[in-house]
Amino acid sequence: MATTQEATAPEPRSVDVSIVMPCLDEEQTLGICVATAWKALAELKRRHGLEGEIVVADNGSTDASIRIAEDAGARVVAIGERGYGNALRGGIAGARGSYVVMGDSDCSYDFMEAVAMVERLLDGYDLCMGSRFKGTIMPGAMPWKNRHIGNPALTGILNLFFGAGMSDAHCGMRAFTRGAFGRLQLSSEGMEFASEMVIKAALLKLRTTEVPVTLHPDRRDRPPHLKPWHDGWRHLRYLLMLSPAWLFFLPSAILFGIGVTLFSTLLVSRSVEVIHVGPLWFGDHWMILSGAMLAMSHQGALCGAATLIYGVRSGYRRLGPMGRALMRLTRLEYMLLAGIAAIAVSAAILLSVIASWSAEDYGALQAIREMVAVTTFAMLGLQNIFGGFLLSIVRGNRARVITPF
Repeated sequence: MATTQEATAPEPRSVDVSIVMPCLDEEQTLGICVATAWKALAELKRRHGLEGEIVVADNGSTDASIRIAEDAGARVVAIGERGYGNALRGGIAGARGSYVVMGDSDCSYDFMEAVAMVERLLDGYDLCMGSRFKGTIMPGAMPWKNRHIGNPALTGILNLFFGAGMSDAHCGMRAFTRGAFGRLQLSSEGMEFASEMVIKAALLKLRTTEVPVTLHPDRRDRPPHLKPWHDGWRHLRYLLMLSPAWLFFLPSAILFGIGVTLFSTLLVSRSVEVIHVGPLWFGDHWMILSGAMLAMSHQGALCGAATLIYGVRSGYRRLGPMGRALMRLTRLEYMLLAGIAAIAVSAAILLSVIASWSAEDYGALQAIREMVAVTTFAMLGLQNIFGGFLLSIVRGNRARVITPF
């Protein structure tokens, strides 16, 4: 009796290195980039026996980009959600390699320079960044405001906030291991994807390094997708959002230092007494302002604690000694007790004012500073109670402090 054998699809070949290119209407340059990327993969195979693939993350091209990519041997992954970050996250998710290289498809980078990046990963690094400032920026490749203002400023702020130690935090060519990428849990949709990767790598203390690269002029005959001022602001905004120390804790500490000094000094002095500091006079008006400073500093600190907890729960931030101490101090029970204590102090001061007022037969009341203290302590107490519950909710309704690292 004759037998038939069912046809089975061949197993996909093993892939060590994936080169991922975001693409949106890049028909003029995509073919050149894919050809250069294949040369880089051939060099990696020759030196280290690594197999490679090219993934084009198409973000909705309406020109011939998809056909060009497929004709050149690349695998196209369609990404429906627009945005640089969306395209790269989708392309990387569809890649099969243990090592991933990302680079733009506008001929601004030479993919042969990615060979040195992958070799750094083979040496044990988690993330290898290209550095245009340690390498070469060809004439006309980068506008002066990006080269001398935007990139240095944003890279400097990023290094200051997060200690990343990068010379070029926004280079579009970089390489990383798949395991490291999974730990980063990246979520940015736009150009701030570049900053998010470096920030979270620094927060998680991944092993990072840089290699010099060359930035070439864009070969397209249309404006680039990058919008310097708009995307620059998005990068800066993102840096602040991921840095509770600079966005919340530092301003709160400054407000608290000024506020508590004025508040305590004026409160312990007689109501009619004006404090002289050189040519400056401080009286009742400054008591009102100092109370507001204390309330704002307390609210800022609560926001910072919530941001810190969120970062730990999301897996992109580690707790250091100060962070662990803060987590212990902000447990719900401690927050409730501190809030109740502040309200009790407020009530005690209010009763004292009422007693003094009663002794004066409820005549004209001269207790502005005391009444400011009453409202300030009451406000701080309520903020602490509500804030304690908020932090507990952000923790995930857990009574125990979060210490995943």
